[in-house]
Amino acid sequence: MPTTTTDDEADFLADFHHTTTYGATPAGGIDRQAGTPDHGDVRAWFRERATGLGMTVTIDAIGNQYATYPWLPDAPSVLAGSHLDSQPLGGRFDGTYGVVAALHAAARLDRDVRAGRLTPRHNLTVVDWFNEEGARFAPSIMGSSSMAGIKDTAELLEVTDPDGVTVREALESIGCLGSDPAPEVASYAEIHIEQGRILEREQATVGAVTQSWDTRKLVVTVHGEQSHTGATVMADRHDALVAAAKIVVMTEDVVADYTPESIVTSVGQFSVLPNSPIVVPREVNLVIDLRASDAADVTSARRTLVDAIAALAADRDLRIDVEDFDVRAVQRYPLDGVELVEKAAADVGVGARRIATLAGHASVAMDRIAPAGMMFIPSVGGVSHCEREFSTDEDMVRGTDVLTDVVARLVAGDLDDTTPGEPLAETTTDTTNHR
Repeated sequence: MPTTTTDDEADFLADFHHTTTYGATPAGGIDRQAGTPDHGDVRAWFRERATGLGMTVTIDAIGNQYATYPWLPDAPSVLAGSHLDSQPLGGRFDGTYGVVAALHAAARLDRDVRAGRLTPRHNLTVVDWFNEEGARFAPSIMGSSSMAGIKDTAELLEVTDPDGVTVREALESIGCLGSDPAPEVASYAEIHIEQGRILEREQATVGAVTQSWDTRKLVVTVHGEQSHTGATVMADRHDALVAAAKIVVMTEDVVADYTPESIVTSVGQFSVLPNSPIVVPREVNLVIDLRASDAADVTSARRTLVDAIAALAADRDLRIDVEDFDVRAVQRYPLDGVELVEKAAADVGVGARRIATLAGHASVAMDRIAPAGMMFIPSVGGVSHCEREFSTDEDMVRGTDVLTDVVARLVAGDLDDTTPGEPLAETTTDTTNHR
């Protein structure tokens, strides 16, 4: 097991809590969406801190930042990290914890390498992925998907935010539009807050992640007709907002007949045009997020929604377009990686529980190209993506210890003969128009 001291723990906590000052909100959260000035500032801190720890920092074409200990010439790297961007009025732990924990795990292991206590077979790189949250620029998991070859980098750079700013322009504005090659990846490790309450409920310190959930987002556009809210009689209205409101309710109702905690859905994004107080809305755009442990449940729930939307369009004499977007099949993590996390937890003296991830993470993308180990620490109350998101200092410290042990094993080559994970089944995308 790598050596740690109480000074290591204090240094880690000091760095973590310092990051919460970038984009801090009055209620104790952070708001630093991808490519904003606050996001640029915390990314500059990352580069400065990593350089101070003796790492070499590079930035690739989609803005991912890599801080490397190049112990071995021309050797691939073990990557460890997460992301520093957040949701609007988000929590200070989501993503940031994994980056700071990886920085400190790497520094500890560099000390062990230099002291002769660890013989590496690979170099070690801490990564800060760009735009993992997807709040300002869709889709989410952008940086890692680009690096893994799942998404086209040139196309991603032209994605725009609601104000028409491109990813390329945002990266240029914060000094993070790079041109360095990404490291060759030997394996990948990520630690994250659970964003649920299973670990807390079962009093487990670490979650060893076994798989992701099947995910499908539906972009829905309701086309009505703009008219005067006062002068147009009810029978002559084609109100896009009323139809969209019914779709929001359908979205929540669709999961009622499934096994509890096996499927989730919500409308997280919603916009109205022209959004004037005296105009009947002509268009509403919304995004439905469907996720389940079983891909068949996502498929059936989607079909129920699409059929209900078709009936609604006919009933209200509207056109409603439904397009699949950001479709992700269930991704299994290698069993060797799961067991490696369990062994590391045992070394540290804490309990581990196998768990699936409902949320998407960079590790899901990276697991396509290299064996990955993903771990969770508890989230108090299961709360995430809001300002009262919280994990304790004690859980963060113990999680960092486990991450350090996991990365030490990866650097020593423990997963060198392990095959990366594969999606269980690819789901096709579809565009449907309802009149």
